Amino acid sequence: MKKGWIAGLGCGAIALIGLAILVVVGGIFAYNFNNTAVEYEANAKTAWSNVESAYQRRADLIPNLVSTVKGYASHERETLEAVVNARAEATKTTIDPTNLTPEKMAEFQQAQQGISGALSRLLVTVERYPDLKADKSFLELQSQLEGTENRINVTRDRYNEAVNTYDIYTSKFPGKLLAGLFGFKEMARFTSAAGSENAPNVEF
Repeated sequence: MKKGWIAGLGCGAIALIGLAILVVVGGIFAYNFNNTAVEYEANAKTAWSNVESAYQRRADLIPNLVSTVKGYASHERETLEAVVNARAEATKTTIDPTNLTPEKMAEFQQAQQGISGALSRLLVTVERYPDLKADKSFLELQSQLEGTENRINVTRDRYNEAVNTYDIYTSKFPGKLLAGLFGFKEMARFTSAAGSENAPNVEF
């Protein structure tokens, strides 16, 4: 009987074939892991862009809001200036989506919370001005602000969901072994500071 071709190979050749198979299988796994991780990371970065867009929308409403309030309550200078200054601080605090570290995220949240606090104080002040509360422009801005705050909450939740998908995928074994090699790092999530989960109250 003729020996099978495998049986005819030496131990060294068999070992080389086995090694080659492992290399091919490992390469396929690494290729698939990298592509999926890239996709999840891109989804999280897109979700982050939507978060920034929602916050920017809120910042864009503030100048008109301040101008409208000033027309009825110009002597509320300190409150109005606090809103303007908080907006200026928040708009200069941005995060590169390739560097979403917990430290950067905390800095961003603190700046945005400054706007939330200043807006809350301004809207409490408005209570003292019935004519302002009935102003058509103010009512429209109030509605837009409320919608924007809701949008901010939605985009934050979606961002956290996208980051969670990415982090779980790159942290599970055996992908975790490749994550560091390919440069995939854990991405920061939004966490709620005391009171930050509450949007400014825009209901009258």
